[in-house]
Order: sequence, then C-alpha cells, then structure tokens
Amino acid sequence: MIRWQERDSINKQGEIMKHFCVITNRPKDPELKTTSYIKNYLETHGRSCLVQFTEGTDDHYTDAAEIPDDTDCILVLGGDGTMLQAARDIVEKDIPLLGVNLGSLGYLTEIEQTGLEQILPRLLEGEFEIEHRMMVEGRMLRNGKIVDAAYALNDIVVTRSGSFQIIHYHIWVNGQLLNSYNADGIIISTPTGSTGYNLSAGGPIVEPGAKLLLMTPICPHTLNTRSIVLSPEDTIEIEIAAGKDGRRQQVEANFDGSHPIVLYTGDRMEVRRSEKETRILKLSSVSFLETLHKKMSG
Repeated sequence: MIRWQERDSINKQGEIMKHFCVITNRPKDPELKTTSYIKNYLETHGRSCLVQFTEGTDDHYTDAAEIPDDTDCILVLGGDGTMLQAARDIVEKDIPLLGVNLGSLGYLTEIEQTGLEQILPRLLEGEFEIEHRMMVEGRMLRNGKIVDAAYALNDIVVTRSGSFQIIHYHIWVNGQLLNSYNADGIIISTPTGSTGYNLSAGGPIVEPGAKLLLMTPICPHTLNTRSIVLSPEDTIEIEIAAGKDGRRQQVEANFDGSHPIVLYTGDRMEVRRSEKETRILKLSSVSFLETLHKKMSG
C-alpha cells in the first residue's frame, strides 16, 4: 500500500527559467503551428529557445550534444512515446521535461495543445512543481561480460524474437533463483511504466512517485501468472535458459520499446534501479488519479 503522506517525489521549485529547448515529433505537428507558437512566445518574453525535430522512429533521436548544458527546461511535443525517447536521450543532461500532448490522452504529457495560452505564463513565472521519476538500467551479460547497456523510464522487456516457440527463463534476484517461467516474455517495469505494457500483461497500476520494481511475465504457461513487486534496491537477472530438447533460444530485449538487443541461451539481462532519474514538470492541477480515471472511463 502506498502511504500518501510519504509521497516526496514532488518538490516545489519556484525557479525562473530562461533557456528552453523544444523537441517536436514532426509528424504530429506537420505544419509546426504549435512549435512556432511556443518558440515565438518564449522569445518575445526574453527567453532563448532551441528547436529540435524527431520523426517518431528509432532512426531519429534527440541530439543531446546540441542541447546547451544551461538549458532550464525541455518542452517535448508529441505523446508518451516521444517523452520516453527524450528521457532516454537526455538522461546525462538531467534537464526537466515538460510534455505537450499532440496525440491521444497520455500519462506523461502534462499539457494539452489547447491549454498552452494559460500554461506558458505560469511556466515563465516559476509556478510549477517537479516530479522525480525513477529509471532502470539494463546490462546485457554474455559469459560474465557486459556487451550492451541502456536506460529506461517505463520498462525493459525481454521477449521471444523470430520464433513462435515459448521461451524458458530463469529469474534471479540478488543472486538467488526466484522462479522459472515458460512464457512469451518478462517485463521489468518502473512505477511510471506500470500503466504501459505491464498493465496490458495483467500487472498492477502503481502511483508514479512510488519507488519499486515490478516483474510481470507475458503469457506464462503456468498457473503462477502474478506480478512480483520488488524493492528498488534489488538486482534482477533474467537468464535465457535452454529450450525444449536443449534447443538454443533467441530473444530480444527492448528499452521503452527501443534500443533492441538480441540475447541467446546463456545470456543474462541484469536490471537494477538507475542512479539517473527523469524530472518531469507539473503545472496542471490534473492528478495521476484523474488521468487514470479518464483512461479507464474511455
């Protein structure tokens, strides 16, 4: 149970921001009307504003090297997917993100297009709070050596690749064998990601300010189908076991649906809470529970 009086993930800032960046998912603002409105508003009020574009595909990432270190805030125009991509791309910059929703109702995008006229003045006056969202880091191990690593704000998903065979997994927590699954895949989710793939796979919804890890099997061939809630200090290892008749298995790991890594029998995906976090600006009075109610009622 989440004890709301201990919810310390939101801190009032009251800071005056001067330097901004806008990251726009170009297909969702094809005529750049919203992008231009924000840029013009910020610049006419004495702020600097850099604009970058993404195409909403894995081949077009935010160029973090081009974002100045003194940037106070990044406005992300698109949807939750664009926010997730931006969070990973600028993770080393530690710059707060503010999502502007140009798609369907999401959980991460804070502002609707129609609300910009009311929201932007409050942003410039420092009338906002910042939510600190935990992230996870996944390391792919082969023969005990790190082959690849990446961050995720929502989840790390290990699932079958190029085959309709059910995959055999061993799950280790802090070096101890927790369970073995025959399943389509395994989801390791943050609280932020609890409303994503984790929810579709039958996992619980968690308030995003909580600090914990969720492990949810995808279509397990067992009666033990429940998610497991783990401490944020735990280290989870997903070991790819041998398949039926000792067959070599192949799976794919994805970080927030991106950065695919191929693993084979004997490989491990080690997941733990990252020292990095994503800071998300909150200006509207709409709570997570209100957004959840709208999604569930729709």
